[in-house]
Parts: sequence; structure tokens; C-alpha cells
Amino acid sequence: MTRLTEDLQQLDQLTARLSQWCQAFVQTLPDRGVAVPGDPALAADTLEDNGAGAAAAFDQFVRTIAPFLSASAGPRYLGFVTGGTTPAAMLADWLVAATDQNVSSPGDSISTAVELQVMRWLRALFVLPEHFEGLLTTGATASNLLGILCGRQFAGLQQNIDIAASGLAQTQIAVFSATAHASSIKSLSLAGLGRDRLTQIDCLPGTEAMDVASLRAALEASSCPGKIVLASAGTVTGTDFDDLQAIAALCRQHHAWLHVDGAFGLFSRLLPEYRHLSEGIELADSITSDAHKWLNVPYDCGIFFTRHTQLLQQTCSVAAPYLATGVDTQALMDWGIENSRRFRALPVWMTLKAYGRKGYRDLVAQNCHQAAHLADWIEASPDYQLLAPCKLNVVIFKPRVDDAEVGRTLRRINASGKVFMTPGFWQGSSGIRAAFSNWRTTQADMEIICDVLKAAMRE
Repeated sequence: MTRLTEDLQQLDQLTARLSQWCQAFVQTLPDRGVAVPGDPALAADTLEDNGAGAAAAFDQFVRTIAPFLSASAGPRYLGFVTGGTTPAAMLADWLVAATDQNVSSPGDSISTAVELQVMRWLRALFVLPEHFEGLLTTGATASNLLGILCGRQFAGLQQNIDIAASGLAQTQIAVFSATAHASSIKSLSLAGLGRDRLTQIDCLPGTEAMDVASLRAALEASSCPGKIVLASAGTVTGTDFDDLQAIAALCRQHHAWLHVDGAFGLFSRLLPEYRHLSEGIELADSITSDAHKWLNVPYDCGIFFTRHTQLLQQTCSVAAPYLATGVDTQALMDWGIENSRRFRALPVWMTLKAYGRKGYRDLVAQNCHQAAHLADWIEASPDYQLLAPCKLNVVIFKPRVDDAEVGRTLRRINASGKVFMTPGFWQGSSGIRAAFSNWRTTQADMEIICDVLKAAMRE
């Protein structure tokens, strides 16, 4: 009997141990160290010829890896924009591993139909027109890459060149943005356009939002027949939203592709009082968002929408006899980067089914209220100053010290083990950034956060 067959026979005991450990980890998240200090590494080890079996491997995980995992799924991890995991999404992710579906093409499983249904639900959740379609990705980086690839194909066709077939040679494409996310800059490299192709557009004074007049001047001055505009629905630091209506009008006038990064800002559309921020996003050619942020599903899961799926198909489709399915349902590998695709739709499907539109409206409202509460506390504090108004769920602030001391204050905050925040930079000033996007954050957590901030200035 092999190790594999032994483990299969003992699966009930193994899964019972796993379930017990996972329950304990999830239930104690608020009490765990939020982040692991330093950069822990595994002790040197060699790959054995004969494996030890799943039980022994699990034991070693518990001893050597588990103690150094962060509580990034917990209520006081305020770094980046990191969502937690809802109970329904966690259960679904276990099912994803157990069922091991490859959502590349239809014809052998319902998994493709689940993802297509999930995209319709997300379209309704974000109040987008029905002509938007798309798929789930590994995250906003992949979604931004898809948007730029579609824009590249669109720009090529403006010059009667099918870039997907013939490549970039002989094409002229210009890219315009004010506060492009780092993943979009990376995507320009991956798409073969290059980072140097980006024309930097001015921001409105005191914001990260695009100056529409500056964009207009740049578009008018450009001699390139192919143009791509990268806009933001919620910038990383200031949570600023570009004037998407005005930008869309300019893009139509100049035959430019409009891609909008709404990795977390798209969720503002769940609440009527914030929906005006993203007004005009329905006019975009493509949109990025992240499910592993405010939807609170496990990593990794991004969202991509476009109203030009024919360009997505032209860019990503593959023709091989062994891939033919003989069914009419859309093969999602022909819309995305990977041919082999994890069943990411199941956690999204299950969490939306479990908590519905209202559950997510309440979550977004709760996190926005918590961010506003922290901003108010900072404004009233003698130790800290708010660097920009809190517009949604992100707070950018700094201690009332020299810029050189800001990093030290942040290290003291994170060294508490009770809170984790990340650096920020605003209008020439170093700062600290806190982003709220976890369903488990409570008023008690807010009190702990404020206590840690006070203590960090007393050390």
C-alpha cells in the first residue's frame, strides 16, 4: 500500500484534524499577532525520497509554519486593502479543493455556468449595464492586464492591425493616466507596450484625481492613432475618483480605450450615498475590481468586466482540436490569461447566496463608518494629523513628527501585534495608511486601534 492510498483510507481522521485546526485558527484570529515581525524563514531542509505521509506533513506544518502566519484575515489587519473571509466563502474554498474542477471550458461540469452566473450577480451588485460581461481572475493585476490587452487590441484595430495575430510592430499606441496603480504599470510591461509609453497626466490640486483639462490637452497633442486611458475609481492613498463621465466623453471624441481600475472603489456603488463617486463608470470599456478585497472571499480572486468581449476573445482565444467541447457555452479560457483555471467562482457564489445584496451593503457601510470614525479620532488627536479627507474606507494620516520619524512610529504600531498598517505618501509627505475592508472589524477593535496609536506616541 502506498502513502497515497494510506492517506485516502485515513481521510476522515485527516479532515477531522484539519477542521479542528481551522476552526481554532479562525475563532482566535482577533487574539493572534496581526503580523509576524521580521521576515521568518523555514529551517534548511531537504526533499526526502520517501514521503512521511499527510499526517506527518500536517504535524510539521503546525510546528514550523503555522506559528508564523499573519492574522491578515482578522479584524485589525489594515494594510493594503485586505478583506477577510466570510464563513460561507471559507466553506466553499474547501469544496473547491475537494472537487478540484478545472474551469477552462464547458462540456464536462457545471463550473463554467456557475462563474457566468456569478458575473451576472456581480454586475447587478455593482449596478452595471447588462452589456458588461467578464470573468474572474487571479486579482486586479491580471484584470488590469486584460483591460490593457483589450485596449491594445482596440488601438491596433484603429490602425487596421490585428495585434493579437501580428504583434505590435508598426503600431503607434499612447497610454495616459494620472495615478495609475502599480499593477497597471506592471501590465504595460507585460503587454509589450512598456512603462515609458505612459504619458503622465496632471492631478487636480491636492488630490490624486485626474485633471480632465490636462488629459484633454494631452489627447489633442498626441499624434498616435491608438490611445488608451487608465482611470481610477478609488486611488490607493487618497481614495480619489476620476471624473469618469468627462473622461469617457474625451475618450469617445479621441477614439481612446477607457479602462477603469476600481479594485475596491467599485464597491462604493453598493451604497446610494457613495454611488455618485463612480458616476460614469458604466461608460468605460473595461473595469477591474477585486473579490478578495471587499467581497471577503479567500485569495486569490479578481474581477474583470468589459463591454467588448469580442476583443477579449480575439486576444485570449486558442484554437486546438483537443480543446473543442462541442457546446455553445462560453469557454472562459478564451476570455482570460490561463487555460487552466481554479473554481474561484464557488466561494463568490456561496457568499453572495449566503449574505445577499443587503449583507454586502451592510459590510461596506460598516467599514466606511469605521474609517470615518478613525479619521475623526485623528483630527481630534494632539498626536496625529489627517493628511486627506476620508472619502470611503481608507485613512491617510501621520504623527506630528518629522517625516524621518514617521516610519519609526509605524514600526511601533505594527510591533504591538494588535494592529497592522502600511506606509503612505501624500502630497510630498510620508504618512501611515489604514484601510478597512474586513467583515469582522467591530467597535471593540476600533478602541484597540486607537489605544495602539496613542501608545505608539508615548514610547
